[in-house]
Amino acid sequence: MSETLTYWIVIIGILFVLLNVAALLIWVERRMLALWQDRLGPNRAGPLGLFIVLADTLKLFFKEDWTPPFADRNVFVMAPAVVVICVLLSFAVIPFAPNIQIVDLNIGLLFFLGMSSLGVYSIVLGGWASNNKYSLLGALRGASQMISYEVFMALSLMGVVMLTGSFSLHAIVEAQKNCWFILLQPVGFVIFFIAGIAETHRLPFDIPEAESELVAGFHSEYSGMKFGMFFIGEYLGITLISAITVALFFGGWLGPAFLPPIVWFIIKTTGFILFFILLRASLPRPRYDQLMEYGWKVLLPLSLLNLLVTGGIILLLNQP
Repeated sequence: MSETLTYWIVIIGILFVLLNVAALLIWVERRMLALWQDRLGPNRAGPLGLFIVLADTLKLFFKEDWTPPFADRNVFVMAPAVVVICVLLSFAVIPFAPNIQIVDLNIGLLFFLGMSSLGVYSIVLGGWASNNKYSLLGALRGASQMISYEVFMALSLMGVVMLTGSFSLHAIVEAQKNCWFILLQPVGFVIFFIAGIAETHRLPFDIPEAESELVAGFHSEYSGMKFGMFFIGEYLGITLISAITVALFFGGWLGPAFLPPIVWFIIKTTGFILFFILLRASLPRPRYDQLMEYGWKVLLPLSLLNLLVTGGIILLLNQP
């Protein structure tokens, strides 16, 4: 099999799996929420309620795809696609196994941070183009939240970069053969994961779409498949943050040899996805001002302190 054909098989395979995982997470989330909240959850449509995914997909396809007459039509239509494109492009640099990666960029980590930054435009454009005051407020909240927490996310990763000496995600995973970075960078991991939750605007940080205050926030005016793309983008974002966390702090595909590397990566990533769902089941939503204060007054000093301590220890260990 030629190298080009193998490359395209990897690309199509990853894309197929990701889109199906995003759809399957609808069912997984509902079943897990039901389990943790001591109720039944979906159990009528198909075995274990699995056909609820098909029902939701068909509903989105056949639901009226309405564009408000007062909206900026071109931007309104484009906004949902931005988040899906940015998240899917981010997966290009994720090493799922030693030989399963679309591209091993020497600036892979910077590419991930850049794509997550561009994802902000989806929320901003969607809220602005909707020409709705609730959507605009949600977009403003989302933009300030995501831009702020990107600062702490990037700073929390600098310790990993200093330990590895590379921005390549493949190299970062390989550097954890003897010791996972969760043991060397526990503070960096906590800051990164909290920032990741804020980036995906999932509970408890779903302030841009707070139903009790903003109807549905930035996507109030969206319906049909345009809303479906926001929906898919959110679940892809959860999968992305879980996968990148595994690659950076939990050894990626590394694990005992009795299972293939890709299986270890899937097991670890699934664990973090379930943790995202557990957060939704258990934590309340903070006020917007509390969220921003927590970021700038707690996470920023901690991330800078972690950077300072990591740099100092590396200098001490490298002294002749």
